[in-house]
Amino acid sequence: MKTQRHHPDGQSATTLDQLPVRTQATIREVRGSHHDGGALKRRLMELGFVPGERVQVLRRVFHGHGPLAVRVGTSTFAMRKLESSLIEVVPA
Repeated sequence: MKTQRHHPDGQSATTLDQLPVRTQATIREVRGSHHDGGALKRRLMELGFVPGERVQVLRRVFHGHGPLAVRVGTSTFAMRKLESSLIEVVPA
């Protein structure tokens, strides 16, 4: 089920794991995981997943049940659903 949040500026946001393949988006927020004290959020931000950066899902593996191939800036990463669900985006 897709989750969309509406922000005061009128833009609908979703999470990276819900973004359709090949859709360009801008990162709005990186949320922290409750399980690790913010370590995953820090790691994602160190890799370039920062608010304002452009991002795109390039491919979904195993019909959406496996990792995602994601491009942020000029880098490409494989991400689990857990990581990609922490990244809130706004379609560009």
